[in-house]
Amino acid sequence: MKYRKKPVIVDAVQITEAWFDNTVYPNPLHLIGVWMSPKDRIAVISTPDGTKIGSIGDWVITSLQGTRYFCKPEIFEKCYEKMGEDLSSKIAEIQAGYSGR
Repeated sequence: MKYRKKPVIVDAVQITEAWFDNTVYPNPLHLIGVWMSPKDRIAVISTPDGTKIGSIGDWVITSLQGTRYFCKPEIFEKCYEKMGEDLSSKIAEIQAGYSGR
């Protein structure tokens, strides 16, 4: 049998130069749980699969369970598309219905 993956909405933000150049502390661009190294221009997160390193251009995705992970831009562009607010809220309602079953 063949199966199709259910549509899932994730929160995502792309790592940019501004993450490392902002001198404001705390930096409002930084996500909770993401360690930044301005000198090395990398971001580090702890995942269930171990410590992962992301760099400028990578995306930080937050899963439905709240786990954060990195995604390379080429993969992100193939797998995800930006949603409008109207569609976003409608799909969130549908997902909430699934989780309540």
